Amino acid sequence: MINDCIIMAGGSGTRLWPASTYSKPKQFLSMPSGSSQTKQADKSFFGAAIDRALAVIGESGDGRVVIVAGRNHVKHVVDECAKLDPHKKKRMVLIPEPLPKNTAPAIACALLYINWISAGTDRNILVQTSDHIIQPLDVFKTDVKAAAAMAQADKLVVFGINPTRPETGYGYIEAIEALTMPVDKQQKSRYEPIICSVTSFREKPNLETAKAFIAAKRFYWNSGMLAFSSRFMLKEFQRSAPDVVNPFKKLVAPSEKSYHIQKGLRILDERFKMEAAYQKTKAISFEYAITEKCPSVVMVKAGFSWIDVGSWDEYARLTKHIRSEVYVTEEASNSCFVDSDFPVALCGVKDLIVVARSGGDGKPPVLLISKKGQTQHVKEIVDKIKAAGRTELL
Repeated sequence: MINDCIIMAGGSGTRLWPASTYSKPKQFLSMPSGSSQTKQADKSFFGAAIDRALAVIGESGDGRVVIVAGRNHVKHVVDECAKLDPHKKKRMVLIPEPLPKNTAPAIACALLYINWISAGTDRNILVQTSDHIIQPLDVFKTDVKAAAAMAQADKLVVFGINPTRPETGYGYIEAIEALTMPVDKQQKSRYEPIICSVTSFREKPNLETAKAFIAAKRFYWNSGMLAFSSRFMLKEFQRSAPDVVNPFKKLVAPSEKSYHIQKGLRILDERFKMEAAYQKTKAISFEYAITEKCPSVVMVKAGFSWIDVGSWDEYARLTKHIRSEVYVTEEASNSCFVDSDFPVALCGVKDLIVVARSGGDGKPPVLLISKKGQTQHVKEIVDKIKAAGRTELL
C-alpha cells in the first residue's frame, strides 16, 4: 500500500492564460464543468488531487499528504484545504517553496521531511501531479496499489498513459515486456494492472517523431506521477543527484515550533530555515536528476483516464456549462466558447474562444480571443508579453 503522498502544486500553468496566472496558476482553477469528477461546484484541479491523495493513503494509519507549493500560492492551498473535515486536515502539511527550483529539489525536500517525521522507517510514497483530471478513482487506486507493490521491490515506478494522438507537448516513455507483479493472488479483481519494463525516456518530440511513436505502439505519455520507497529513493538521490539532496540533509528535523497553522492546515514556516537549502540545491527536474539515470524503472500502464487540459480548446471541449454571462446572435450561439467574469456579447462570429478577466483581483484587465483549434499558441503570446516587459499581465 501507499503510506504517504506528495502533491506537487508548483508551476505557472501559462497554457490557460489569462485565467491561469503566476498568482493563481492552473491547478487552483475550477475543473471543466463537464468533468464527471466535479462532484461539487467549482472543484479545483488541486482539490481533486487532494481527494485522490487521501483515498490512496486510506482512512487509517499514520499516512500523510505533503503538499509542495510556492510561497505565493499558500493562500490558495489553505483555502482549498479549509474545506476538508478537521481529521483530514490533521493528516496534511504544506511545505512552501522559497524559490522555484524545478521538481527534483521539491521531491527531495518532501522525501526528507517524510523520513524525518517517520523516524527513518521505510515508506511507500506516491508523487502526484495537481493539474490533471484522473478518473475513475477506483481504477486509479488499483493502479497505485500495483505501483506500491513494485516500489516495495526497490523499483522506481512511473505511470504511462496510452496515447490517443501524436502529441508534441508531452514527454514519452518507451516500455516493452509486461512484468509479473508481486501482488496477493487472493486479492484479484476484474481489472488487473499491467506493469512493463522501461527501456527509455524521450523528450517532447516534433510532430513526425510523435507520429512514429504512435505507430510503434510501445510509447506512452509520461504522466509525471511516480511511486517509490523512501529508503530506495534516498539512495538514488545520493547516487545520482547528491548536489540536489545534500543541502536539505543539513537541516535539523522539524519540531512543533517549525510550524504555524492557518485554517487548520499545518505549514512549515520560515523558522525551519529552508531558504538556505533552496539557495544551494541544484535547479533540475526529477526526470533529468533521477529517472533517466535509475537502472530500476518500471511503468504502470494506466487503466484510468488522464486528461492534461493543456489548452483552451481542450477546456472548452470538456465544458458543458458556460458560467459566463454571454449574449449571442443565433449563428454564434453553438460555436463559440466564452469564459469571462464580466458580460460578453457576440455578433456574427463563429468558432471563437474568448477568455476575459476584468482585473478584479488587482491585476490589469486582459482579453484573449482565439480561433478554435489555435489555442496551443497561447504560450507564444505569454512569451511575447514577457519579452515586452508586461509581466503584470501574467
